Amino acid sequence: MTSFFRGIEDLFVNYLFWPLDQLRYMESWWGANFLNWLFMLIGFVAFVYWMLQLKKFDDNNEEDKSISSHSYL
Repeated sequence: MTSFFRGIEDLFVNYLFWPLDQLRYMESWWGANFLNWLFMLIGFVAFVYWMLQLKKFDDNNEEDKSISSHSYL
């Protein structure tokens, strides 16, 4: 069973995470963190899109704001 887990370790450490290890040893801080900046940009664009969609539905009054589950709310 230990050889199975060592095989999984070998797969991840030596093959799947190899590109990330190459980014770690770059001389440029910007180059090494390019992947992080890319993910942050994608997340920001998705956040802005989501907020615009919520505003569009709020402006059309499509949300049911009636109180039906609890009377004290």
